[in-house]
Amino acid sequence: MKSVEFKNVYMKYAGAGDYSLEDISFTAKKGETIGIIGSTGSGKTTLVSLIPGFYPAAKGEVLVNGKNVNTYELSELKKKVGFCFQHYYMFKGTIFENVAFGAPGATEEDVKEALRISQGLDFVMEKSGGLNEKVSEKGTNLSGGQKQRLMIARALVRKPEILVLDDSSSALDYATDRRLREAVKELKDMTVFIVSQRTASVLHADKIIVLEDGKMAGIGTHEELLKNNSVYKEIYESCTKEQ
Repeated sequence: MKSVEFKNVYMKYAGAGDYSLEDISFTAKKGETIGIIGSTGSGKTTLVSLIPGFYPAAKGEVLVNGKNVNTYELSELKKKVGFCFQHYYMFKGTIFENVAFGAPGATEEDVKEALRISQGLDFVMEKSGGLNEKVSEKGTNLSGGQKQRLMIARALVRKPEILVLDDSSSALDYATDRRLREAVKELKDMTVFIVSQRTASVLHADKIIVLEDGKMAGIGTHEELLKNNSVYKEIYESCTKEQ
């Protein structure tokens, strides 16, 4: 079953002269993990922002479960798509309140399960207050990696059909990032989009979309792209040197 489909999609921000995305076409099936990779400014965040309807496509169609995103009620689409942004928003309150934000009725078990998948449960339960540990305004009493794990848990706790992780593991070490991806992979019915600048985060995706200047420079598995795609190979070699 098709979960997300892009059909010849073009996107232009208001007041911009050039398209940010041009002629993007691909299909993500239910349960697949899709990696989105490319350099800064290649259009990665723009692409995934079209899935929950944050912006309209200038041309072409973005479909969720076969239905154009523009025809959904915003509340209905919000239930289907969990989106974890690059920049996290934390407010003054408890860890439970921060994770359960936007998921009315979430139980303690729901929050713990979301934290387990996001690799945040261990550090939370080590806190003296556990789920009731206080979070300061903007989460200044937490590390960058801890905040990212709480934000991923916030996206997961609503149990969305589609999960978008927009460069949301950049503050995690490689081992934690790997455990996160393995745990997310267990969610068989959830379609997952992983946006990253590092190939380690998308190595095991069912498909990897390579973006360059708003255009698709390639699509395939890690092995296929490494063999046949010069843009992906360059990114991979650069990441390998950094590691």
